[in-house]
Amino acid sequence: MIETSDLSKNFGNFVAVNGVNLKIRAGEVLALLGPNGAGKTTTVRMLTSVLRPSRGWARIAGYDVVEHPAQVRASVGVLTEQHGLYGRMPGDDYLDFFGQIYGMDAKTRRKQIDELLARFGLDEDRHRAVAEYSKGMRQKLALARALLHNPPVLLLDEPTSAMDPESARLVRNSIADLRSADRSIILCTHNLAEAEELADQIAIIRRGKIIAQDTSSNLKQLLLGTGEYEMHLATTLNGHLETLLPGVEITSRGPNWFRYRAAQPDQMNPELLRTLLDAGLPVVRLQEVSRSLEQVYLQAIHTPEEVDHVE
Repeated sequence: MIETSDLSKNFGNFVAVNGVNLKIRAGEVLALLGPNGAGKTTTVRMLTSVLRPSRGWARIAGYDVVEHPAQVRASVGVLTEQHGLYGRMPGDDYLDFFGQIYGMDAKTRRKQIDELLARFGLDEDRHRAVAEYSKGMRQKLALARALLHNPPVLLLDEPTSAMDPESARLVRNSIADLRSADRSIILCTHNLAEAEELADQIAIIRRGKIIAQDTSSNLKQLLLGTGEYEMHLATTLNGHLETLLPGVEITSRGPNWFRYRAAQPDQMNPELLRTLLDAGLPVVRLQEVSRSLEQVYLQAIHTPEEVDHVE
């Protein structure tokens, strides 16, 4: 549904986007992460046929962004950082206006508008001028506009910014519900917990170039190393850990707990449990040490070379 090859954009001598290769299949969500100025917005503008690529190509729902701009725009729902809402129009009329631009008939427009306003908790405010909406309400109205014509591709830039926790959760749930067999989504966000929750793939862009792209779990393994596990026992270890577990990489320990690395946890963890129990050391808890996408992101943007995919 979304595919690019060597997608690049120069502004004079400045390279804003450099050789971006993406493939987001129907039913997938890709989170595009990167610092401000990394090239995320320029990439999105090329994907919506707003900017013409300097090099490479992109296809949206099968349409080339240069050769078929009208079909591309009809296939995409976009939430931008600057919403461009019309403050004097009531929310209901605002959505109806855009429904007409999309060529939707009156019955379909009304059905979609009613459903979207109800979904985002704006139904009671539908007749108020948009200028009277709070920042969070405007964000939800802009998202409703992006979804109005039921597009197969969604490009969402910071969809939960300026929202209270309840509204942000509502929007995240809506995005999760929008994942379907016939829709692809690119999510640009600085909220890394949100990205990890929603995305099938993570792509990190720095200075216009994709430096890491894979699933969250694969990127954690590649950038943070082999996973760690923590074992808690009902008794003290009394210094016998190395004798009991020769060859195990112990990373830290306490009187009745220790952490270790496990490259193959499915095989290693049952063996360790069996060894400790046979030695009369009752295990209270075994758990994986949590590693966040924030750690992956910071490691990636401070790594000099481009990160290869995990095979």
